[in-house]
Amino acid sequence: MKNKSIIYCLFAVLLIFANGCTKLDEHAYDQLLTDDFYNNKTEVLSAVLRPYTHANAWVTPSGQDGWWRLAELSGDQLAWPTKGRHGEDGGKWKRLHYHTWTTDEAGINNAWSLMYWGMGLCNDPIENIEKRDIGKMGITQTEKDSYLAELKLLRAFHYLKLMDLFGNIPIVTQVGIPAKPETKSRKEVFDFIESEIKSNIDKAPKLSSAMTGRMTQATGYAMLVELYLNAEVWTGTPRWDDCIAAANKLIAGDGGAQNGTMALDPNITDQFKTTNELSKEAIFSIAYNYTIAGFEPAWPGEFYYFKQQQIYGGGRNGNDGIVVVPGVFTTYENTDLRKKEWLLQGPMFQFTDPTKPVLGSEEYNGLPIVFVDNIQKNKAGSTVSNMSEGEENSGVRFNKYKLGNQVAGPGGVPAIDPNYNNTDWNIYRLTMIYFAKAEAIMRKNGNVANAEAVQLINDCKKRAYSAADWPAKAYTTATLTMDELLAERGREFIFEGLRRDDLIRFGKFTTGSWWDHKPSTPNKALYPIPQRQIDLNNSLTQNPGY
Repeated sequence: MKNKSIIYCLFAVLLIFANGCTKLDEHAYDQLLTDDFYNNKTEVLSAVLRPYTHANAWVTPSGQDGWWRLAELSGDQLAWPTKGRHGEDGGKWKRLHYHTWTTDEAGINNAWSLMYWGMGLCNDPIENIEKRDIGKMGITQTEKDSYLAELKLLRAFHYLKLMDLFGNIPIVTQVGIPAKPETKSRKEVFDFIESEIKSNIDKAPKLSSAMTGRMTQATGYAMLVELYLNAEVWTGTPRWDDCIAAANKLIAGDGGAQNGTMALDPNITDQFKTTNELSKEAIFSIAYNYTIAGFEPAWPGEFYYFKQQQIYGGGRNGNDGIVVVPGVFTTYENTDLRKKEWLLQGPMFQFTDPTKPVLGSEEYNGLPIVFVDNIQKNKAGSTVSNMSEGEENSGVRFNKYKLGNQVAGPGGVPAIDPNYNNTDWNIYRLTMIYFAKAEAIMRKNGNVANAEAVQLINDCKKRAYSAADWPAKAYTTATLTMDELLAERGREFIFEGLRRDDLIRFGKFTTGSWWDHKPSTPNKALYPIPQRQIDLNNSLTQNPGY
C-alpha cells in the first residue's frame, strides 16, 4: 500500500481544489492559491503537493491536451485515427500525425496553458514559504528547506517539458511578475533548468517509499540525464560525459531508491502492475490511490475500447481512441514477451468466461471483436489505409499498464485485485537511465557500441525473453547499431512519452516516413507558440517557420 500520509494529503488537496484541472484560465503566468494560507503544516504540505495532482493532467495520457499527447501522437508508434463515426474531433489527431498543425491549434494552446498553470502552482508556494516564518507555518527549518528544494525541482521539471515542446519560452519565477514575460532562447531556458536542478538537488530528500510520486534527489539526477541526453539538440553542444555522470549517480543509488536499493526490476511487469509502487526501478511517477483517496489513473479513456471492462474484468471503458501505428506490432519478435504482455491483438474474450467473445457495437455490432494490425475498412473489403479509414477494431491496443480486475475470473482465478485502479504512471524509471547512458557512450564513441553500452542494453532487454530464447537475442558490439538502438528504444518505451524526442535526436522526426506519414519540414521539430498566447502577451516571439 502506498504511503498513506501522502495519499491522504493528496485527497485533501483534491477536495480543496476540486475543479483545479478542468478549467483553463487565460492568464497562464499568474495562478495563485491564496495569501490566506500556509497557516499550519497541513496547509503548507497541501500547497507543496498541489502541483503533483495538476501534473497528472498534462504529463500523463489523461484525456486532456498536454505534453504527453504532443510527445507521442506526432511520432511513429501511436495514432488516434478516425474509426467510423468516432474520433474525427475536428481533424486534430490527423494534424498531429501528419505534422500539419497550425498556430491556432486549441490542443497546443491547452498544453501550454496547463503546463504554465502547473508552473504557477510551483511559484506560489515557493514565494510564500520563502517569505514566511517557520513558526507561523508550523514547520521546521529543515522542512522548509526541503519543501523549497522539492518545489524548485518540480518547477524545473515543468520548464524542461515546456522547453522540449516549444523551445523558446518565457521564464517566470514569481506569480504574475512580469505580467507579460518575454521569450527566452532555448539555450537560456536550458541553462536556467540546469542551474535550478544543480542548486537544489542536494537539498531535496532522497528517494524513498515515503517520497513516492514526489521530487527527490533521484528525480533531479534523472532530469539531468534527460537534459544532457538532448543537449546537442536543445543547445547545439553535446553533453555526453555529463549525461553519463548523472546516470552513474542514479545507478549507484546516490539519489536514494523507492524500495531498498535502486535496481532494474527482474521482469517486464513489476513497473506497470497495480502494485508498481513496489517497483525497484521507479524513480518518479504520478502516484494514484483510488482505494483510499479516489484518485485514479485517467489513461483508460485514451486507450480502452468501448467494452474494455469485459476484457480485463474492471469497471472502466474508454473512447476507442489511441492505437498502435500499423507495422509497429511486427517489430516485436514472437518470442519477445513484451509483444504479448504489453499489446492487445487478435480476438478478445470475456474476462469472466474466456469461451465467450467480446462483441462489437459499431461496424462489428454483435460480432466478435478482433483487434487487427491495420487501419482500414476491412468489413467493406477496402485496402485503403490512412487516418480516416478506421473501424472500431482497427489497430493493436495498449496493454502495458494494468489496471487490475474488480471481479474474479472463472472459478475465482484470478481473484479480485485489492489494488484495482491504483496503478502509478512512471515518468522516469531506471531502464531509461540505462538506455540513456548506453546512447551517450555510443555517441562519444563515434556512434559505435562498446562492451559497456552493449551490457547496459542487454541487462534491460534480457527480461523480455525466456532463459531459453535469450542467448540468441543478446546484442553484440556489431549488432547494437544506432538504428537498432532507436528501434529497441521504441520497443521498450512504447506509450511512455519518449518517442518524439527520440526521433528528433536520431534525425528522423521531420525526415522519416511511417505508415501513411510523409516527411514534414524542419520547423516541425518545435511546436508553435500558440497564437492565442501571443495575442495575450505581445512580448512573446513566434518560433521560426510559423
